[in-house]
Amino acid sequence: MAYSTPRRATCATSALGLRRRGLCRHTGKMEIAAQGAPDLDKKTRLIKIASLTALIGNAALAIAQIAIGIYAGSLAVIGNGIDSSTDVAIAIMALVVSRIISRPADAGHPWGHGRAETVATAILSFALFFAGAQLIISSTGHIISGAEREAPELPALIVTLVVIVVKFFLAWSQHALGKKADSLMLKANAKNMSADVLLSAGVLAGIGMSMFFGIGMIDSVAALLVGLWVIKSAIGIFIEANTELMDGGSSREFYKAIFDAVKSVDGAESPHRVRMRRIAGYWDIDIDIEVQPEKTVLEGHKIASLVEAAIKARVDNVYDIVVHVEPAGSAEEESFGLDEKAFP
Repeated sequence: MAYSTPRRATCATSALGLRRRGLCRHTGKMEIAAQGAPDLDKKTRLIKIASLTALIGNAALAIAQIAIGIYAGSLAVIGNGIDSSTDVAIAIMALVVSRIISRPADAGHPWGHGRAETVATAILSFALFFAGAQLIISSTGHIISGAEREAPELPALIVTLVVIVVKFFLAWSQHALGKKADSLMLKANAKNMSADVLLSAGVLAGIGMSMFFGIGMIDSVAALLVGLWVIKSAIGIFIEANTELMDGGSSREFYKAIFDAVKSVDGAESPHRVRMRRIAGYWDIDIDIEVQPEKTVLEGHKIASLVEAAIKARVDNVYDIVVHVEPAGSAEEESFGLDEKAFP
């Protein structure tokens, strides 16, 4: 039989000091404080701010880079502009996602729409991969053909310096807002833009050497290296998104916190079949515990409620917890989930 904690419970005003720990006192008994739903409105607002900032900044950079790259004859600058164009598409996608994840759960999506963010992150990685591949194909063609190319002109150097400064600000803002919103998508975009800073620095070095030595082919080599870097970033982002889509990635520390939480509750024994997964930055946790067989249903429910509260006191951003209660000593075939034996 499964016991779950009521979604709403009331606490006396005098118990506010205990609310952070998920507990409050009522007539000498311990009950569960109202936890509330995840603050998706705040998360959505932060994603919109980050996306609009990225959209405006990258749109200006993309137009400037492509135009000046064509004028100054720099394939590397044009490639960097194409990369900024993909960032514009990513920002637009993030705005769309912010609207999707703000929708409440419905009959078709009882868990809500939070996974749209993770799916969008995976799509982001594919967009980056193909942009990098296209740049590699283009630059490799110039290198293999051995065609004479003139060295880029000064405007290519200047616009790349501006790009480095602006991308650094955009990467910082995406990281700060992504951390505040606990958004995998924004954090991935921050990594992408941090890579763009290094990528642009490489472009700057390539253009500088090409102008100094008067060899246009160096610019093509720089463009090839830019493409390889973009693909490397895309693969890293995909691996992270795929881990969440496959309900994996929760670390040893999180599971240890759950086992410690169960140990802190009198009457709760043998935590097992523990599963954790992320949904839009929030934890969904399932856990089985054992209680002594002579306990009543009401007593088992109270123990399960205290276990839930103890977990929420140790793990941040919990979306939902399901505590399944079993009689101690019952032997059931467990086909999935983890227990303390998995962490020797």
